[in-house]
Formats: sequence, structure tokens, C-alpha cells
Amino acid sequence: MTSSHIARCAQLAMALEVSATPKPGNIDRDHNYTDTRFEHFLASAVGVYPIMEKAASSGSGIGSLIREAVTESGKWQKGGNTHFGAFILLIPLVMAAGRYGDRTCLKTQVQKVVRGTTVDDAVDFYRAFSEAGVKVKPVDDMDLSDAASIEKIKAQGLTLYNMMEISSGYDMIAEEWTNGFQKTFECAGSIQDKIKEHGINDAVVLTFMEILSRNKDTFIQTKFDNKKAEEVSMRAKNILKNGGMEDIRNELHSFDEELLREGVNPGSTADLMISGLFVSLFEGMRF
Repeated sequence: MTSSHIARCAQLAMALEVSATPKPGNIDRDHNYTDTRFEHFLASAVGVYPIMEKAASSGSGIGSLIREAVTESGKWQKGGNTHFGAFILLIPLVMAAGRYGDRTCLKTQVQKVVRGTTVDDAVDFYRAFSEAGVKVKPVDDMDLSDAASIEKIKAQGLTLYNMMEISSGYDMIAEEWTNGFQKTFECAGSIQDKIKEHGINDAVVLTFMEILSRNKDTFIQTKFDNKKAEEVSMRAKNILKNGGMEDIRNELHSFDEELLREGVNPGSTADLMISGLFVSLFEGMRF
């Protein structure tokens, strides 16, 4: 499978995620934020193609590739951080897909890719955080908002995988790295199960709600607190109990408007949707 094909799977995954409507609290075809719009996400997805193609033919350098993706995304749009969390998941998946090209062993191989990261990857990742202006939860072990952390990374010989281990207890994206991309592949399976009955848009929306109902979104926890994240997950769970897509469509729209008014954005859940969509597309899903 060519690097170009794999990169297009990544591009399409990003475009399909932002296009799915309604995804409660997130930007979609019907809703923008004050400073970030639907078009910013599309521009980012298109603009990072060269980095995704490069990743598909790279055997190492996850940290620098994530950093390059952040930089390239910023060249094409002025909406700020659109895909940082998605890049953290997509880059190793794209690298694994390009290195092995076998749809049957992607889950096994992506674990080898992330476990093979280096100290240089960790340093580049740290720098990408500051360049992207990403909000993170302060931690004692390795505070990404502290400039001195870069020296700690080098002194302690921390790889990027080690840094993900530090964060995995409270961060959904980091947990994917240390837990075999479990939610990513669950997400992919759910989308593929639903697409024949519901079509791609509703398959993505329903899967988004399932993931949100089972996991406290890291972005909500960081911006608000653990209690708000729990409330949002419980609300998603209760809505899903009320039936199929046609039964809950009005509730979804109401939930969406409520979260948008409050500025509650399940951004980490959206990142997982992108990685799940990439796996589905790489495995041959079409719609």
C-alpha cells in the first residue's frame, strides 16, 4: 500500500470527523466557535498531507513528525489548535500502516512503533506542545508548561512513550499509547458495524456518543473539572438509552446546543474518532 494512499486515509478521517453532525459540543457543519470554524479543520486536514505521506514512509521520528504536522497545520489556517490530539494518534498509526502495510496486523505494529520512541521524540513533542498552545493538566512528574522540563527529559532519559506512561492515568490520548490503542480499534469496529444501517454521518455520531458515554473526556476535565466530565458522559449514556438514531436525534441537537452554550468541548473524544476513522478507512471501509 502506497504512502499516498495511507496519507489520504488520514486526511479523509479528519474531514469526516469534523463533518459529522451533530457531535455534541464540537465544531461541525452547523456550528463554529468564535475563533475556530469548520473551514479551519478542513484546511488543516488538507494542509498536513505532506507530513502524513512522510510519516507513512518513515521508520522513526514520531516527535518531529507531530511537531511538523502542528507547524504545517498552522500555515494553512488561523483557527489555532485544530488537530493536535489527533496528530498524536494518527502519526504512529500512519507510520505503522506504512511500515508494514498489512491490514491484519496494524494494532500489533502500532504498539511496536510507540514503544520504539526516543528521548529526541520526547523533546520534539514537548516543543510541539508549546508551539501549538495546547492547554494541559499540570503534573508534578513532568509539567509540559514548565520550560525546565526539557532538561529533565534529557537528564532522565525519558522517551516519548515514557512521557505517555506518566500521563496515561488521566489523559485519554496518552492512555491509547500505553493500552494498545484499544479505544481507537473499538471506535473503528463500531463505525464499521453501523455504517450499512446508518450511513457514515450517523455512524460517526453514534460512535462518538458511545465513546463519550463510557469515558470522561480529557479536554473537558482540563478546561472544567472531573465533575463536569462525568456529567457529560452520564448525559450521553442516558440519551443513548432512549433508542436508535431517529429516536434520539432531537435530544442530540438539544445536547449539542447546551454544550455549545457552556463552552464544553469533548475534544479528546473527537480525536479518538479521527483515529478510529483512519483505521476503518485503512482497513477498506467505503461509504
